[in-house]
Amino acid sequence: MEAKSKDSRTAKQSGVESNDGEREAKAEKPYLEILALSRVSAAVSGLRDLDAVLNVALDSVLQIMNGTVGGILLTDEQTQTLSYRVYRGLSDKYAQEMRLKIGDGIAGRVAQSGKSVLLEDISIDQRAASPDLIAMEGLKAFISVPLRAKDIVLGVINVASHLPRRFTKEDMHLLHAIGDQVGVAIEEAELYDRLRKERQNYQRLARHMLIANEEERARVARELHDETSQSLTGLSLSMQALLTIAKASDFGDASFKAKLEKAYNITLQLGSEISKIMKSLRPTALDSLGLGPAVHQYAENRLQAVGINVSVKHTGMEQRLPEEVEFALYRIAQGAIANIAWHSKAKNAVITLQQTPEGFVMEIEDDGKGFDASKPIQVDEGGQGQGLLSMKERASLLGGTCDIQSQPGKGTKITITMPTYILALLWSKANAKDKGADSR
Repeated sequence: MEAKSKDSRTAKQSGVESNDGEREAKAEKPYLEILALSRVSAAVSGLRDLDAVLNVALDSVLQIMNGTVGGILLTDEQTQTLSYRVYRGLSDKYAQEMRLKIGDGIAGRVAQSGKSVLLEDISIDQRAASPDLIAMEGLKAFISVPLRAKDIVLGVINVASHLPRRFTKEDMHLLHAIGDQVGVAIEEAELYDRLRKERQNYQRLARHMLIANEEERARVARELHDETSQSLTGLSLSMQALLTIAKASDFGDASFKAKLEKAYNITLQLGSEISKIMKSLRPTALDSLGLGPAVHQYAENRLQAVGINVSVKHTGMEQRLPEEVEFALYRIAQGAIANIAWHSKAKNAVITLQQTPEGFVMEIEDDGKGFDASKPIQVDEGGQGQGLLSMKERASLLGGTCDIQSQPGKGTKITITMPTYILALLWSKANAKDKGADSR
């Protein structure tokens, strides 16, 4: 009797402990659901990578539902099909072969109707697609919920079990709440991807235009040199000869000789102006000497003329940079140096150009009046601000960065950085272009 009494008490205690465990699990479930929703919400708002968002969402769902089998399928608008983007507990064969037309199979019907489906055993449901694959995976209980954004179904989230009658309507409601957030994440990711592609298209077009602009500048400079400049040189020599003859003889009066000398001086002035134009279009120092000496020459000519002391250093630049990089950096340097001359009211300027194993760095610094660089760059109606914006854009188009640091009364420092891997990529493109030209 005593032993039976002990067994009875043990059984009651076990039952009490079991009930307590079930009550604790039920009490904890709402907390876990809120935690899962919070985690998905944080991923949606904090992550731009769609795969990262989908992985967080799927893992959170499986954790709250104590499951190990599930996946998220996304809709391909062009082919009108569903395919797995992320999955857990499913074989690669199943995930790769389970491509569904919208309206086919359970997930296809959910994507078409926008209504969820809860099945006790998908392996015996006649609506299921590819029953052989389902049998191979041993799937039984099954939930499929649409992923929506603004009433448009963008995909489906599936959760399965190897046991029948595993899920409840409460599980389906939780999936609905998570699915709506994931749908928004998919829409935002698609918009971001579209913007990224448009940005890439813009960068390619802008870069092409900059290269075409430099090539056109070079063509005009060559024509000015080969035709206009040569003709002016010939004209000035002829007029000089005529002037010499007129002065050495009694040919013409003083007024005629004065006019002839004035015309000769005009041809010399035109030749000088055309030479300046050619240098601005295609700086000869850049072609013949390279970026460092060309910037050095321009900075001294431009800044010393307005009373600004300038120091220029260039190191580690034995190897020439790709042509388009040199021209872009030279134009940036021109813009920065011109700004110092026009606006800075500086007394001193320091320019350094350095090639290192990490990449190329150009720094242009002055001790002038400075400005508030923390504010976004604005281009006014007079064009002020365009130079700084152009510097940033030129650097960005090449894959580099342009950092502008300045404070009122504390001068300005502009740092252009080109990473080594970007330079290597541009070198390889330049070499491929040269080889292509040689083969023709």
